[in-house]
Amino acid sequence: MSWTLTEDHLEDLARGAAVLGTGGGGDPYVGRLLVRQAIREHGPITILDPSEVGDHELVVPTAQMGAPTVVHEKLPSGAEPVLALRTLEKHLGKRASATMPIECGGINSMIPLVVGARLGLPVVDADGMGRAFPELQMETFGVYGVPGSPMAIGGERGETTVIDTGTDNKRMEWLARGVTIRLGGVAHIAEYAMSGAEVKRTAVPRTLSLALTVGRTIREARERNLDPIAALSEALRDTLYRNLRVLFRGKVSDVERRTEAGFARGRAQAVSFDGEHKLELLFQNEHLLALVDDEVRCLVPDLICVLESESAEPITTETLRYGQRVVVVGISTPDLMRTPEALATFGPAAFGLSYEFTPVEELV
Repeated sequence: MSWTLTEDHLEDLARGAAVLGTGGGGDPYVGRLLVRQAIREHGPITILDPSEVGDHELVVPTAQMGAPTVVHEKLPSGAEPVLALRTLEKHLGKRASATMPIECGGINSMIPLVVGARLGLPVVDADGMGRAFPELQMETFGVYGVPGSPMAIGGERGETTVIDTGTDNKRMEWLARGVTIRLGGVAHIAEYAMSGAEVKRTAVPRTLSLALTVGRTIREARERNLDPIAALSEALRDTLYRNLRVLFRGKVSDVERRTEAGFARGRAQAVSFDGEHKLELLFQNEHLLALVDDEVRCLVPDLICVLESESAEPITTETLRYGQRVVVVGISTPDLMRTPEALATFGPAAFGLSYEFTPVEELV
């Protein structure tokens, strides 16, 4: 069933999106401010269940692209993703009936909402990653046969670019990354234009609703003086993300972070509160690998989420700091993200990791 998203939903939605973003997907606080302003100026947003999208309707996902660290210095106005969408519509010669997230993490859960509010378009409650990934070819859309091209890029000064690499989504990513770097490290995009039938076949369903549930669950548990991690585990049990495992509790002891080739890359370390165990996280915009005492505890595409130890507020890779007290959890991804085709696109080997994928519920 469709539902109406208002300003009252935004705090919980941003919190939940940051959890599902596995440390990446862009700054959820910036996204929340952009959507709040768009709703105040243009009104609330209709969220469509995937089952309600007509099979022949055109859906155009919109997003922000670039290194999350850059967004703190180059705040978007909200006009950039609208420009990207309009540019792609002009190229295709048809108007979109709806927009949709490409991922369900951080600011990229929010960018389609900005577009939806500004243009009066509904937003489909689904996405193409089921979390956040750093590269554009890492989409369930592409895994199951929808080409990302043609895609449009919009810059902060009104620049536009259309990239068409046919069915080669990896080359599309490579070219778009180069354009984004030359636009200052961040840009906004419209890509993976598809029919409603293709949305139903290839997208991870109801992830906006899931993000709202995750954020609300954490907040309400805190208000009731309950354990937010236990509450979150219970809330996920009957969803596509049914397994949550606590991987580590401790204090951040070191963070190495660099912006390189359009990505925020690095690693973080933590020590347990009793000083007897150590954690190492590897990230490329998002967390990819969690090692505890040099043993794998969770790896991509399963979600690795760093939360503040008392409040369970999510901590993004660009805000990880020495001394933070954290709990790190692993969350299982939906089954359509664990198929051989999916793992070939965004499993460990796609990031140069030498580990075979093992589900988090088997590792912990």
